[in-house]
Amino acid sequence: MKIAILGNQARAMGNFWSVLIRQMRDKGHEVLCILPSPLPDEDPAWEAALLELGAEIIHYPLDRKGLNPLRDLSTLLALRSLFKAVKPDLLFAFTIKAVIYGALAAALAGHPPKNRRHVMITGLGYSFEGGGLVRNLLMQVARCMYRIAFMCVHTVFFQNNDDRALFEKLSILPHSVAVRMCKGTGVDLDRFALQTERPASPVFLFVGRLLEAKGLRELYQAARMVKQEFPEASFRILGPVERGVGSVSLEEVQVWQREGIIEYMGETRDVRPYLAEAGVVVLPSWREGTPCSLMEAMGTGRAVVAADAPGSREVVRDGVNGYLVPVKNPEALAAALKRFIVDPTLAERMGMAGRGLMEREFGAGIVADGILRDMGL
Repeated sequence: MKIAILGNQARAMGNFWSVLIRQMRDKGHEVLCILPSPLPDEDPAWEAALLELGAEIIHYPLDRKGLNPLRDLSTLLALRSLFKAVKPDLLFAFTIKAVIYGALAAALAGHPPKNRRHVMITGLGYSFEGGGLVRNLLMQVARCMYRIAFMCVHTVFFQNNDDRALFEKLSILPHSVAVRMCKGTGVDLDRFALQTERPASPVFLFVGRLLEAKGLRELYQAARMVKQEFPEASFRILGPVERGVGSVSLEEVQVWQREGIIEYMGETRDVRPYLAEAGVVVLPSWREGTPCSLMEAMGTGRAVVAADAPGSREVVRDGVNGYLVPVKNPEALAAALKRFIVDPTLAERMGMAGRGLMEREFGAGIVADGILRDMGL
């Protein structure tokens, strides 16, 4: 088959779906990675990695964060023309705009047929985070557009039960659609191998984009509390700068750094060296699909601390491989982090439990097999 994988970033597609793409290629399928035209500051190595997997790359116009309806219309029309031209046999789309406009464009183009259109909800985004008139209005718009898009597809994959329950509560899912569950994108456990060496002093690492919904400000507040009692503790933030609504500016993060509370490590193509230098990975996110940063950390044998939020609670077993704390509660987060300082053996015990969980349930090969099976491949 000619399979079109539609996403919103080469980095995300290369990071999270490389095992799935490899398995598709191994089965003899042609894979088209349909991605936005790269921005000037984007690392070309991400697209190069996709090409190395044997995939072809096709670009389309997309304003990832923008709310301009004219730009979104141009995305829809461009995708319709693209699907008419390349005539894919199967569509797999993920991320919000790719799901909505990809499904609509496929229906308008007539390619691929409806029974081979599959989409995945990897997270709900800014409009579903709640709070304020603007976000509530955006949620109603997104709700309507999702429902129309889902009428054009065969399968909707969810990465956690909370998102599925919310979509059912909001009557977004048509009766005609097949609903399937998967354990996120999985983790390549060969790439994220167990790392037994651990730092001598407490190092807490956050991995993710600079977004308020990732709980960055709660992490900063918790770090202040911890460092008042344990000044030797180190807090590191690793991830790309974001722009637009819901972002935490680089300037704000740099203020935290000048205060001596955190270290901003910038962006990287390979998170593994940073995981090796950390004892615990922290993600106080308000909502996730299934958090890859936590799963990758657990693959390397790191303990994790996360907010007790949709997505994160799918992979964190409280008191076993890490701790879950209330959402938007920096005091509870600080208390959980202090446990690892008071008991230096805790991180290793929980880290090994997390590695075992990844091996049993969340390996990328296991996840990819399930997705391919549900798509009839």
